[in-house]
Amino acid sequence: MTETELLRLSRREVLEASVAAAALGVCTPAAAAAAGASAASPAASPAAPASEVRFTVNGTPTTLSLDPRTTLLDALREHLHLTGSKKGCDHGQCGACTVMVGGQRINSCLTLAVMHEGDEVTTIEGLAADAELHPMQAAFLRNDGFQCGYCTPGQICSSVAMLKEVEAGWPSHVTEDLGITIELTDAEIRERMSGNLCRCAAYPNIVAAIRDASEGGAL
Repeated sequence: MTETELLRLSRREVLEASVAAAALGVCTPAAAAAAGASAASPAASPAAPASEVRFTVNGTPTTLSLDPRTTLLDALREHLHLTGSKKGCDHGQCGACTVMVGGQRINSCLTLAVMHEGDEVTTIEGLAADAELHPMQAAFLRNDGFQCGYCTPGQICSSVAMLKEVEAGWPSHVTEDLGITIELTDAEIRERMSGNLCRCAAYPNIVAAIRDASEGGAL
């Protein structure tokens, strides 16, 4: 085919030829560049020497041998198969991974498991006693405090620890008078639970559930 004939190829003919080449596995310059980039990718970094951590999870003494970079959340979910705590944002912004350590709530995605040697960790699986729901779990059911349920384990763990903070007299950003017993108003509940996000926006029912559990006096 002469150069003149090549220039006379229609756009349709060029496209058809390209598709045929791709189907036959002909390597184009772009594909070769992508393959070269993939081959040049650095190998995965070697695993760090394992560290042993001993803690108590939901009342059970537990020893794990972990990569020291393992977060508490991954230790719970991937190594102990306690999948109630959810991995949401993985940046400590949504609260779906909330568990209690020594009775205080923390974002388990932001802390390393090896930092909790000797600690007592409670997850959503550890709140219920045998077949009986924890009062906060029952209150969430009564008040329909969940929709998709993804954030619910973190919401419940956070609310249980939050009520203990109020009982201990810890003020929040909206506490007006530090000299008296803190009243658990809706504003207090919303402020103290602001670290737990609900994409379904079930907030009114969550507040009602927390108030229900608090007024029930079962905590």
